[in-house]
Amino acid sequence: MKHIGIAGCSAEGAALCYRTICQEGSQFLKEHDHPEVSVHTFSLAHYMEVLDKQGWEGVGRLMADSATKLSRAGAEFVVCPDNTVHQAFDLAASLSPIPWLHIADAITQEAVNRKYRRIAVFGTRWLMEGPVYADKFAAAEIESVIPADGDREKIKTIIFSELVKGQLKPASRRYFSGLIDQMRDQGCDAVVLGCTEIPLLVRQVDSALPIFDSTRMLARTALKHAVGCELP
Repeated sequence: MKHIGIAGCSAEGAALCYRTICQEGSQFLKEHDHPEVSVHTFSLAHYMEVLDKQGWEGVGRLMADSATKLSRAGAEFVVCPDNTVHQAFDLAASLSPIPWLHIADAITQEAVNRKYRRIAVFGTRWLMEGPVYADKFAAAEIESVIPADGDREKIKTIIFSELVKGQLKPASRRYFSGLIDQMRDQGCDAVVLGCTEIPLLVRQVDSALPIFDSTRMLARTALKHAVGCELP
């Protein structure tokens, strides 16, 4: 089995990715078993400071630094359960001593398999307004749709004021459920929970559309890769 490296950004997202790998390893292995996993995280504050001062190039170098530390710990490939910083993925991968798996690849392949054509994307403003999902979906002839400006700002507030702190408020869950209803009415046939922490708050039972839980899907992709299962 390959040793998995997790380059964390937020604590909640890294924890969910790690927990999913450990809990679901027995699907491929014996009970309570999972591949070796190492986690490295710079602080979220450091990531935000670097983004503010150095832009995405600085973020990419920070991600590559995590990969280097993970490689020294024995990791043979690395994943990052933070969607937003994937805007710096290409630079991070080019500087990394070990391979990376991209968080949007598994989601795009699953969307193609399920024949979804118009998908809502929720996440930070950087993610919703950036290329991470838009480019992957466009290459697969899938339309990505993001909420209106006021809703993008509301989502940002919930993420940074509540979710990254582990606060799961019923009012925020109801807000997301209502927003998903709006996306359905606009013709969307699925929704990507593209902030690492949103799946902690929004479950399938809360959604009128099928959800893509990006964090858990990345963890499962890493798990399959580690144990040698053929990936799509």
